[in-house]
Amino acid sequence: MKTDNIMRGAFLCLVASVAWGAMFPVAESAFEFIDPFYFSVIRYSVVSLILLGLLVWKEGLKALRLEGRGWSLWFFGTMAFTGYNLLVFWGQNQLGTSGVILASVMEALMPMLSVLVLWIYKSNKPKPFTIGCIAVALVGVFMVITKGDVKAFLVGGSSIFAVLLIFIGVLGWVIYTIGGNHFTTWSVLRYSTLSCVLGTFTSVVVVLSLTGLHFIHVPTMSSILAASNEFAFMIIVAGVVALISWNAGIKLLSPINGTLFINFVPVTTFIISVMQGYNMTIYDVGGTMLIIIALVCNNMYQRKQAKELVPTRASVVK
Repeated sequence: MKTDNIMRGAFLCLVASVAWGAMFPVAESAFEFIDPFYFSVIRYSVVSLILLGLLVWKEGLKALRLEGRGWSLWFFGTMAFTGYNLLVFWGQNQLGTSGVILASVMEALMPMLSVLVLWIYKSNKPKPFTIGCIAVALVGVFMVITKGDVKAFLVGGSSIFAVLLIFIGVLGWVIYTIGGNHFTTWSVLRYSTLSCVLGTFTSVVVVLSLTGLHFIHVPTMSSILAASNEFAFMIIVAGVVALISWNAGIKLLSPINGTLFINFVPVTTFIISVMQGYNMTIYDVGGTMLIIIALVCNNMYQRKQAKELVPTRASVVK
C-alpha cells in the first residue's frame, strides 16, 4: 500500500469520523427548534437531491436504473435512512444530553454489532477472542447507559425505551452496511444514492403518517430557519462530505484499517459536549474506553488471523 494512499485514506476516514462525532451535539441544538422526525426527513431529502446530482454527473442517467433490485435497495435504504435516523435521534432527544453521549458510543459499537449480525445471518461464528471483545464492549455500553445506577435505569421505563430505540437504529445502519456486499458490481456512490432516495421516501411516508395521527406536527418556516445552521452542517458536512469521505477512505485503507477511525466518533462527541458544559462521568469515560480497547484488540487479532491465512492460501495455489 502506497504511503500517499495511506495518508489520504487516513485523512478521509478521520474527516468522516469527526463529522459524525459532531453530528449528535449539533442535532441536539436543532431539536430546540424542530422535532427529530422532520429534522431527519428534511435533512436527507436535501442529501438525496445532492447525491442524485452527483450520481448523474459522474455516471449518467443510466445509473438511476434499479435493474430489478428495487426491493433490496428499498429494504437496506429503509434500515439506514429511516430506521437509523428516525430511531437514533428520537431516542437521543428523549434522553437529552446523556442521549448525545450514548448515541455516539453506540456508533462506535457498530463493528462489533456487525460481527453478531453476520453470525446470525450467515452463521459466521466469531472466534472466542472476538466474542470476548464483544462482551467487553457491551459492558462498556452498559456503563454509559446506567451511569453506575442500574436500579434507577431499570425502574425508569422511558430510559429503557429510548436506549432500545437507539440500539435498533444503530442495528439498522449495520444491516445497511452489510447490504452493500450485495451490490459489489455497483459503485459506492450509486448504492448510496439509490438506497438513500428509497429510504428517505419511506421516512417521508412514516413522518406524514405520524403527522396525520397528530403524533407530531409540521414545523413552521421560522422553526426551520432557526435551525438553518444545524441543517447546513448535517446536510453538507455530516451528510454528503462524511459519506463520500468515509467510502473513499475505506477503499484506500481497506475495511480492517478504516474501521479503527470509528473510535474518533465518541471522542469528538465528548470534546464538544464538555465544551458545551456537559459534566462527564467516570462511567462515560470508562465505558467508552472499554469499547475502544475492545475494538482495537479485536482489530489487531483480525490482522494476525489474516496474516496467518496468507501462507496457507499460497500453498494451496502451488
